[in-house]
Amino acid sequence: MDKNSQLKKDAEDLKKIGYAQELFRDMGGFSNFALSFSIISILTGAIQLYGYGLQHGGPLVITLGWWLVSVMTLTVALSMAELASAYPTAGALYHWSSMLGGRAFGWFTACFNTIGQFAILAGIDYGLTQLCIGAAGAKNTLVLSFSLYTFILFSHATLNHYGIRLVSWLNDFSAWYHVGVVLLLIGSLVWAGFNQPVSFLFIPQNTDGFSYPYSFLLGLLLAQWTLTGYDASAHVSEETLNPRKAAPWGIFIAVVTSIIFGSLMLSAITLSIPDLGLVTGFGDNAFAEILRLKLGQGLGNTLVFLVLGAMWLCGLSAMTSASRMVYAFSRDGGLPFSKHWQKVCVKYKTPSRAIWMLAGVALLLAVSVKLYSAVVSVATVALYISYGLPILARLWMRMRSRKKDQKDTKGPWNLGPWSTPVAFLALLWISFICIVFILPPNFQAGIVLACFFMLLCGIWIFRARHNFKGPPGFLK
Repeated sequence: MDKNSQLKKDAEDLKKIGYAQELFRDMGGFSNFALSFSIISILTGAIQLYGYGLQHGGPLVITLGWWLVSVMTLTVALSMAELASAYPTAGALYHWSSMLGGRAFGWFTACFNTIGQFAILAGIDYGLTQLCIGAAGAKNTLVLSFSLYTFILFSHATLNHYGIRLVSWLNDFSAWYHVGVVLLLIGSLVWAGFNQPVSFLFIPQNTDGFSYPYSFLLGLLLAQWTLTGYDASAHVSEETLNPRKAAPWGIFIAVVTSIIFGSLMLSAITLSIPDLGLVTGFGDNAFAEILRLKLGQGLGNTLVFLVLGAMWLCGLSAMTSASRMVYAFSRDGGLPFSKHWQKVCVKYKTPSRAIWMLAGVALLLAVSVKLYSAVVSVATVALYISYGLPILARLWMRMRSRKKDQKDTKGPWNLGPWSTPVAFLALLWISFICIVFILPPNFQAGIVLACFFMLLCGIWIFRARHNFKGPPGFLK
């Protein structure tokens, strides 16, 4: 099928769901994968929290914890990929929940995904800010930190507003860039020779004052924070050609590729540690210091700055994905002042107002939550709640379907008989991490999320349940 025929078919498919084609649809399958792969960004999450992992669990949590989280995350990704194939819209998770579970399910899913999108952007860009200051050897003052953070957010918002073609190209480039930098990093460390035997990867260590089992659980945040954001492939369904196949494959391949490359990279870095006690003491700068100690100032700093470039590209992709969620939710009247945020820039065909609102909220969130790991916890927990709600809604619908003889909608990409057990495992894992990642020292994240949930309940009871109609075609 040629491109014009595919565009027409995709527009008709979207119209059946209840929406007109407004966004610029030009993404191929690789671009869809590249967006999620860039937001997952093993050169962002795994690096920003590498020092955190050493403090909370040591090499064991960085090695074994990575694979534990990876296997369980795959169950979530597979369940989401199925849904992306069945319901290819920019609203993604929010639409899935609405169509399968009703208005309330959809509204709460959208709200948690929105706060998660705000927090993930804040976490990426604020973490990049701190690492930039450390790499430059500058004094980390409040004015410098705030100014640089604002500039990074501004650069991401400006490009997403005015340069969607450039952003699309940068997203494709980002995937190759990430792979290239990871291979260069691993190759450099292998060439220099490892300092530790393979058994070093399984050494337990914690310097946080907690018991080791508890520290190990806290340390899982390193892997889980890294393996977030793959819902981006679904959020850009309305900009992707043949999204019923491209979006689910984008989710699946992005997660699997990140797991494999992430494991190799983390193992190479950990085996290059010259002295565990010394490196752990470097805290958030542990990754950069390992490279400098192992490879020298020249090559070490070069690799650090290449990693910073990957983080900037990750933030750019996160802005693209998050703005589509805000746009889709506003399009259905789900946010305050929705008529304002749903506006699409006629000239550039981008959700410009949603983009700038997102940048403003991310700026406020990073400033208000002082502990970086708490910002990361807010993002991780909120996003995984929004991942879990549509999966739960689908299981609930299947139970109702048996009684009412309704048919479960399936796309061309599905798990067949494995769908239900995989979804059940995904929900168990999401429930587990939502408890673990709000425990001390990230208790502030729990407070933020609890306050947010109570606020949502109030808004739903007194306003949204009366005014929010949900997306077109949802099942009541």
